[in-house]
Amino acid sequence: MTPTPPVTIIIVAWNQLEKTLDCLETVAALTYPRVHTLLVDNGSEPPLAGAVGARFPAVEVLRLPRNLGFAGGYNAGLRRALAGEGELFLLLNNDTLVARDALARLVEEMGTAANIGLATAKIYYAADPRRIWTVGANLNVFLDLKDKGDGQLDEGQWREPRDVDFAPFCGILLRRAVVESVGLLDEAFFLYYEDMDYCRRARGAGWRIRLCPAAHIHHAVSASSGGRDSPPERYWMAQSSGRYFRKHGCGPRMLLIVPFRLASALKMTARLLLTGRRVALRAYWAGLWAGWRTGRATTLPPAWIISRKDAKNAK
Repeated sequence: MTPTPPVTIIIVAWNQLEKTLDCLETVAALTYPRVHTLLVDNGSEPPLAGAVGARFPAVEVLRLPRNLGFAGGYNAGLRRALAGEGELFLLLNNDTLVARDALARLVEEMGTAANIGLATAKIYYAADPRRIWTVGANLNVFLDLKDKGDGQLDEGQWREPRDVDFAPFCGILLRRAVVESVGLLDEAFFLYYEDMDYCRRARGAGWRIRLCPAAHIHHAVSASSGGRDSPPERYWMAQSSGRYFRKHGCGPRMLLIVPFRLASALKMTARLLLTGRRVALRAYWAGLWAGWRTGRATTLPPAWIISRKDAKNAK
């Protein structure tokens, strides 16, 4: 890999114009010298191209006719990027803010070994800029994540680069060779778990996933689905989890996964009940049923999950 390989930055946005413009502002300030920015407008209404072009004329906008979900949006961007010269692809959610030197540090870390296929930053909560959202995670025997950094105040305890099993795709640097060998994201994951699935596939193909804690990103967590514990967020998280565990929990391992996921579902049920989130609880179980029953993603949750009648309970 050359010292400064060309990077294509792929940002997926669905509505949220102000967040998108804020994200692009940080991307425009990056210190890395060889960047092409591609914004995938995932069926926003109104389209984002006019407002984006007025402030960031160098940004290429790829307009999709409808919302294809994060996997579908990223895939559309990756297909376009693969036709260009980029050696690396930085995937970003539109609700992220990127430190000026983050891309340079990620590229530098990826260049330390040829088998590092994905590199992630230390990611913070946007609403609490010193509190860590993730430093990458490892998988346990139940195929679930163990993220030791989540919720910690950053006091320098995560300063060393390390290999991880999983990194979220709200901010991930990806080699072209990974996409060419592993393929695109699984679009059956409309929202959530598409990154867990891809990380498992990449590691199965021999690629390493690397945390670069010197690179910093801030993330407005779950902004696209209405916020944490909103009915749509609970629905999509539950539905995609069902597909993920059906897809990867093959053979005897499923005997461990089923009771573990049942216990997790009961714990979630108790938490949503205690906090009075009745609609979110119904949405959660509807998502679980859809994901485990069919193993397929749908384009929209049932209408009642986002109906005006239940909006007061959505919190």
